[in-house]
Amino acid sequence: MPEILGPEQFIAKAANIPVLDVRSPAEYAKGHICRAFNLPLFTDEERSVIGTLYVQSGREIAVKQGLEFVGVKFVPFIQEVEKIVAGKEILLHCWRGGMRSESMAWFFEKLGYTIYLLEGGYKAYRKYIRASFEKPSKLVLLGGHTGSGKTEILRILSEMGQQVIDLEGMANHKGSAFGHLGQFLQPSTEQFENNLFDCWKDMDMSRIVWAEHESTRIGSVFLPDTFFKAMHDSTLIHIKVPREIRLKRIVEEYATHDKALLMKSLLNIRDEMGLHNNKIAHQALINDDYEQVVSLTLEYYDKSYSHALMKRPVKEQFDLTLESSDMQENALAILDFTNKIF
Repeated sequence: MPEILGPEQFIAKAANIPVLDVRSPAEYAKGHICRAFNLPLFTDEERSVIGTLYVQSGREIAVKQGLEFVGVKFVPFIQEVEKIVAGKEILLHCWRGGMRSESMAWFFEKLGYTIYLLEGGYKAYRKYIRASFEKPSKLVLLGGHTGSGKTEILRILSEMGQQVIDLEGMANHKGSAFGHLGQFLQPSTEQFENNLFDCWKDMDMSRIVWAEHESTRIGSVFLPDTFFKAMHDSTLIHIKVPREIRLKRIVEEYATHDKALLMKSLLNIRDEMGLHNNKIAHQALINDDYEQVVSLTLEYYDKSYSHALMKRPVKEQFDLTLESSDMQENALAILDFTNKIF
């Protein structure tokens, strides 16, 4: 008989044992446990047929059709698992810990594998990870106006041994209207949450955990409400960097991107910037005057961020002025400042 594990035990074992997700490809694509392999019992089309039969003709006929679909797949299943599993232990789950995972568990047990099933399936895993963000933590947010170098500072802090959660890196988006440029396709919100948990679960909550001060949305993905609440209950280090330094950093970062893509992004914030300023910025971009483009867009983003600060209050906020353009120097200054207040 397979051993039934709760989400916490299941995730702990996943550090050393392969996870097989036997849900359909579409279910897996929407969201899955990090590093889990998809070994679908049914294709998306087969699952649809079985679901329809279950509703229209009852459970028995649906099960018979399912067996007919699966019968020809046993040899391919064995071949696929032999590629994935080096030992003789498998972690296995479906959506709710029902017939799909139980059927696959029975099959692989007959082949000599030790099977661990996820109690409640992927649905229970999702409930568990969202609740995990509610656990007490020493979350510290790094905030500041656009171009302050927050992402680079967090990268440097990570290299210094600090615990850092790269929210924008996980989202494949830098947060602004231009944030998708040079990035990979964004994950689904569900997969973003799974990826966030995969990082969160390894953090030592007795130590500071750094993250960037974000809104609830990064591009097309949304932060879990439980994590966003944890951000509200955290400490914010708000860095103030001279405008000329920020302007130069943004020009260096975005001037290399395709001008047509920059133009499209600029048009997307036409109403927010104001038609007049957007039109001037548009012409400046045509003329390769990136400094003016950035200067005009910063007017909008600076106002937007100041407004967001009031809408996203935190438990406590500390302001820190940084005059240097050297991000390594700024990271050290932030670390020194933080050590004094904690």
